[in-house]
Amino acid sequence: MTDAVTIASDGVEVAISNPDKEYFSARGETKLDLVRFYQSIEKPLLTALGGRPLLMERYPEGASGKSFFQKRVPKSAPDWLETTVVSTPNGTTSDALVAKDLAHILWAVNLGCIGFHVWPYHAATPESTDQLRIDLDPSPGVGYEQLRAGAWKTKALLDELGITAHIKTSGSRGLHIYAALQPGWDGFAVRAAAVALARELERRHPDEMTAQWWKEERGTRVFVDFNQNAPHKTVFGAWCVRPRVGAQVSTPIAWDELDSVDPAELTIATVGQRVAEHGDPWAQMSADPQSIEPLLEMSARDMANGMMDAPWPPVYPKMPNEPPRVAPSRAKKI
Repeated sequence: MTDAVTIASDGVEVAISNPDKEYFSARGETKLDLVRFYQSIEKPLLTALGGRPLLMERYPEGASGKSFFQKRVPKSAPDWLETTVVSTPNGTTSDALVAKDLAHILWAVNLGCIGFHVWPYHAATPESTDQLRIDLDPSPGVGYEQLRAGAWKTKALLDELGITAHIKTSGSRGLHIYAALQPGWDGFAVRAAAVALARELERRHPDEMTAQWWKEERGTRVFVDFNQNAPHKTVFGAWCVRPRVGAQVSTPIAWDELDSVDPAELTIATVGQRVAEHGDPWAQMSADPQSIEPLLEMSARDMANGMMDAPWPPVYPKMPNEPPRVAPSRAKKI
């Protein structure tokens, strides 16, 4: 390994140890290559992540090695590092990294952080969830063509409701659809909106899309993962590099690119140049916050018609109006 490289960023110096350590085996890209990539997309990266708490996914030996999630910033962190208190569903708190500036991102990269999972609020205003995040999940047997079709159907419904949405690749097999939100809603309200959206998509497209939480009920349909909006949930960040050997990037794209872009080709070797040539498709997203009232009205109608809440993830306490938290096949046996 070569000597450490010092990066001057945002008024501080960040030491990058072992800069030549291979992180991504497909093309041999290194820790320093990852640093240079984030430097090349600093503006769109911070437009998407700036001021938000981050959950770090650490791969000290690179994307092919062992990993662990780290919510707490270590006590050895430099005194210039900004943190904020975050909670888990059971109420446990910890001091999480804040994406204050690029120096904070590079400090985490030096620790072997390849993946950043982002809270849907700013550290300064944790009471206000300011993003609706729709995760289109490829169930077994669902191909990317089906995902793309599901994304178009989701956009059509949101357009009908007057909600402007934006899209990105997940960096893996899925697609993520986001809407920036006006202030005033918490995570419970935003999740309720997401549940309503998922259920309406299933009603309109029952053979292609599903809101069914239990995998045994999804079939070969695109799952609209509403629980990515549950309070305290994080989603893989825009412009962040996935811990995959090909160094794929979770990349915001324009809607008119959806049918032509190959997510596997959006990597740290290509995305920097792409941004330089075409700019940031999400540049104006936060300047145009949306209302989720149409979805909350839809949710209220569902509840008035006798529907229960959708199941919550198992790490959450039992919620009011939630159905039994057991898979249907197991419930029949019981």
